Amino acid sequence: MSAPLFPLFLKLTGRRVVLVGGGAAATDKLRYLLQAEAEVTVVSPEVTDAIAAAPVALVRRGFRDSDLDGAWLVIAAATPEVNRMVAASGERRRIFVNAVDDPASASAYAAAVLRRDQLTLAISTGGAAPALAALVREALDALLPADLSSWFAAARGARLEWVRDRTPMRERRPALLRALNRIYEARARSA
Repeated sequence: MSAPLFPLFLKLTGRRVVLVGGGAAATDKLRYLLQAEAEVTVVSPEVTDAIAAAPVALVRRGFRDSDLDGAWLVIAAATPEVNRMVAASGERRRIFVNAVDDPASASAYAAAVLRRDQLTLAISTGGAAPALAALVREALDALLPADLSSWFAAARGARLEWVRDRTPMRERRPALLRALNRIYEARARSA
């Protein structure tokens, strides 16, 4: 069994992320990096049309250690040999490396992500079973209410009151549950 992972969400806006590889896996990862507003540099001798058309810095050659200069994060989506080189370089520089479909070369693992309204859920198996993480994501998506936006409105309003009133943390979760129940009670009365 591997060591437990520390779950974390990263703010990549305006931060340099290096994506090593230019194939389908790299194209998939690039979409998420661009959504996160990262400043992406793609290093690969060949790239897909989608990568070539993307707003990224393209370096059309093999990986070099210096490609990681100034990087906050590295995604290795290349061959296992190249991924190992990227991982070793990242380790020396103390930069986390997500090696696509290569958990042995990774120091960071991408998650199956569910985004709904302002909620983001990430599920990880530490690289051991990505398909299982995707199935769990789909199951959670089916369980979440369709009106999640009303939950957010209630939570935001309650949080303002809690901060103003200095409500202790231990009291906040039960208070939010009562507020959410009131949403459904009001709907039931009006139906």
